[in-house]
Order: sequence, then structure tokens, then C-alpha cells
Amino acid sequence: MTTADPAMAEGRLAAPKELSDKLVSLLLWIFIGGMTVAILLPLGLLLIRSFRNPQGAFVGLRNYQKYFESTALFEAFFNSVFVSLVTALIVIPIAFLYAYGLSRTSMRWKGIFRAMIFVPLLMPGLLKAIALVYLFGNQGILKGLLLGHSVYGPIGIILASVLWTFPHAVLVIGVALMNADRRLYQAAEILNTSSLRTFLAVTWPACRYGVITAFLAVFVMVFTDFGIAKVIGGDMSLLATDIYKEVVGQQNFEMGAVISIILLIPAVVVFVLERLTAGRQSAQITGKSLPFIPKPHAINDGLFFSFCLIVAAIMVLILGMAQFAALIKFWPYNLNLTLSNYLFDLEGVGWENFWNSLKMSLSAATLGTIVVFIGATMVEKARFDVVASKILHMLALLPMAIPGLVLGLSYLMFINDPRNPLEFLYGSMSILVISTTVHLYTVPHLTALTGLKGLSREIDMVNLSLRTPIWRSFLRVILPTNIPTILDIWLYIFLRAMTTLSAAIFLYTSQTKLAAIAVIHVDETGNTAAAAALGMLVVYACLFFRLMHYVISHSILRHFQAWRGTGKPA
Repeated sequence: MTTADPAMAEGRLAAPKELSDKLVSLLLWIFIGGMTVAILLPLGLLLIRSFRNPQGAFVGLRNYQKYFESTALFEAFFNSVFVSLVTALIVIPIAFLYAYGLSRTSMRWKGIFRAMIFVPLLMPGLLKAIALVYLFGNQGILKGLLLGHSVYGPIGIILASVLWTFPHAVLVIGVALMNADRRLYQAAEILNTSSLRTFLAVTWPACRYGVITAFLAVFVMVFTDFGIAKVIGGDMSLLATDIYKEVVGQQNFEMGAVISIILLIPAVVVFVLERLTAGRQSAQITGKSLPFIPKPHAINDGLFFSFCLIVAAIMVLILGMAQFAALIKFWPYNLNLTLSNYLFDLEGVGWENFWNSLKMSLSAATLGTIVVFIGATMVEKARFDVVASKILHMLALLPMAIPGLVLGLSYLMFINDPRNPLEFLYGSMSILVISTTVHLYTVPHLTALTGLKGLSREIDMVNLSLRTPIWRSFLRVILPTNIPTILDIWLYIFLRAMTTLSAAIFLYTSQTKLAAIAVIHVDETGNTAAAAALGMLVVYACLFFRLMHYVISHSILRHFQAWRGTGKPA
């Protein structure tokens, strides 16, 4: 008996190529071409620009030499590494304990604590920084806790970054902790193994790669962030803020390109390490595994409940302080409440920025969800062109390694190139939608792949046997069974688009200025209350669509996917 062809086992090449397969092949190469134009060409032009002078002449490594000869590089690079490393060292243990309490204890209020994870995601990074200024600034109500140190600088950057990266770390570590086999813990209990030894021998090996992945992800997120340092960084120079100063402050695009490449290299290295780490993670759950069910333990449950309550209270305090800042007349001298801060009586700033953000985010979420899910479906389900699907998957992973600030600057240079037929996009809302979608592409792509992999290969084999066209299988099987995943992808892109800043900072005009960008400009005028009010509008919108997502998801699951809850066919 001969061994089956692996391609046959995967459901590929198991039938003659049909018209629908040719359509998929065409779409694959169209996607590859689009991703090349959207990612590789702008980055290539950015690299070329770093070797030229303002007149366009090739100067080799002279720009790099000029930058390396200054002490600014070492200071900014060291500062970026320092705040990123310290943030990761602080946030990972906190996130691990929080995630452990949610997945491995029987403490109360788990639903509330899970909901609280998403609070920082609803707030623009600048709003978190403003709340910290009101708490720990020169006139802050808790400034005494800093023992005379200033919140402007590394302390403020680290505090705001911990709050910003905490949800991402909890979600990554939480997934790793959920992959537990009850049988291993039952064996440890039978052998009378101590709790510490069980943790070191069973729990830690199962989740260590998730912890390492979270650490690397937090490091690169802080290393490449711009918005928080802009508001609360004080005089501390970072690579990300240096790019902004060179391009916006001095119009030195060549030096901005140099710093962007320097910023890109560590981000790519960390991304490669994260991918290698993820690749070493072995499967923890098999077909014989039993789900882990935590047993009540009064002391452990009480300790973790207290810890999670403190963390949740801090997040509520930050959000509450931001809302308070948006309502008071003049801090700290006139604490009377007023809605006048929402009038935005500043030239070039107002409600139009909020509507721009809403329009851009809705467009990016809708366009991005369609593009991401179709692209992921072709990567996972294409019967032919295996090489092309792998190329597309590799291109889809690239945005995770590209800082938003670098992507935005590369788009600015790419679109403004007079030889580029896409020059008409400059200054339009379309370029903001495209850049934001590309910037956020990787996480939704991986999410879609996870949902698609949940469909058994047996379904693909049945479709092949019945000669079912891929487009029909997509509409009747793949799409309906992945509605929850699609809704999650839409919400993720929307929330990130409403609160993100770096990818759009170089691409907006006075007509397309977004709320997150306007918050910076309002704060620079000294009207912090109005900046907080504008940031809170973003929070209100995020909360509204988060609730709408909850209602729609439950309604759709109840009416069209009842089998998920009952275990019976719908």
C-alpha cells in the first residue's frame, strides 16, 4: 500500500484544476502584487532615500555616518532600549499573574476582570499620558508618590507604556495558559507533587513560549511607539520621536529615512525572534486531552482576586481621571464641571477631526476585514499554487515587523514621488485607510487563519469529491462558520484605527486630520482639558461599537449558529 501524497492529504491537487481554481490563482497573484506595492515598494524607496542627499544625488553611507558621528544616536537608541526593556520587565509579571488568575483559579468576577482587559485598548495612547499628567504631574493629585521625581520623562513613558501594552500581554499569555491538559495535573496530584514543582514541571513548560512571545511583543511595541513619548516624554529623546523631529520639525526627509531604517532593524530582529519562538511551541492539547477545570482554593482565589481587583481599579482610575480632565474648567484652580471643553474653539481642531476618525476607522475596518479574510482563505484553502499562498502568507506577516511611524514615512515618500501614478492619493482619506489597513494587517490575518484552520480537512475533501467550486464552498461553508471570527477582526481593526497614531502622522492634511493627531496639537497649545475631551470622544465611540459588537455577535450566534452552544446540529 503506497503512502498518500501530502498534498492530497491537505486537500490540494486532489482534483483537476477547475475554473474556480484558476480564479483563486489569479486572486492570489493579485493579492501578492497589491501587498508588494503596499509594503515592499514604499520600504524600498525609503531605503534608497536614506542614501541620497536633499538634491537627490547618491551619497552612499554619508547620511548614516553623519548620524552615527553625533551623540544623539547613542542617547536616543539607549533610551529606546531602556524604556522598552523596563516596560516589558514590569508588564509581563503583572500580565502573567492577571492571566493566571483568570484561567487557573476559581476567583469571583472573572467576567468583569476579562472585560477590564480591554479598557486601555479603548483609549488613545495620548489620553493615557494626559491622565497620568493629571495624576502625577507638577499639579497632580498623586505626585507625592513619585518622591519628588518628574512624571515627564522615563517614568511617565514607562507608566503609560505599561498601561498600553498590558492588554496585549494578557491576551497572549492567557491563550498559552488556557492550553492545559487536566490529566497532567491529576498525575501530579496523585504523586503528591508540591505546587511549586507542579508549576515548574507542568505549567511553565506549557506557557513559557507564550510568555517569551509576549515579552518580545511588548518590547517592540514600546520601542517603536511615538505618541506617548510626544506628550509625556519631556526632554527624553527616543528614536521614534527623532524621526518626527527630523521630518516635521526640520523637513529633513533623508535623515528621517536614516533613523527609520535604524528603528526598523531592531524591530525586524525582535520580530524574527518572536516567530522563531512561536515556531518552537509544541502542541499542548491532543485528541485525548481533558480541559483543565480549576478547583476552588480559598487562599489562592482570594489572593488573585485581590490582585486583579487592584489592577482593574488602576485602569478605572486612569479612565476616570481622563474623563475628569475633560470636564473640569481649569486644572487645578477651578474644578467646576463644564461641557465647554467639548466645543473645541481652536482653529483647525474640532468635531470634524472626530468624524474623520470615525469615517476612516469604519472604512478601514470594513475594507480590511474583507481583504484580510479573503486573503487568509486563499492562503489556507487554495487547492493549487502552494508556493504563491506561502508568499502571500509571508507578505501578510511583514507589517507586524514594521513600525507604524516607518510605514507612514515610507508612504509619504512613495506617494509624493512624481514618477508614481498613485500620486493622486496624497492628502486623501483613502491613503489613511490604506496605510492603517496595511499597518494592522498581520494580527487579523493570523486570527482569520486560526478560524479557518478550525474547519476540518474532511470538509475540503468532500468538496473536492463533489467537485464543488471554491467560491460556492466559501459562501455556503467557510463564511457562515467564521462569522464570529469576522466580527472579531472588524472590531479589532476599528478599535486600533480609532486609537492609532503613528501610521497616519505623516499622511494627513487639514481636511483629513484625525482625532488622535488633533489631540497632540491641542495639547501643544496648553489646552489639556480640550485634548482630553477630544480623546474621550474616541473612547465613547469605541465603547459604543464594542457594545454593538457584543449584541450583534450574540444575536447572530443565537439565530444562525445555535449548534455552538448546544453541541447539536443547527
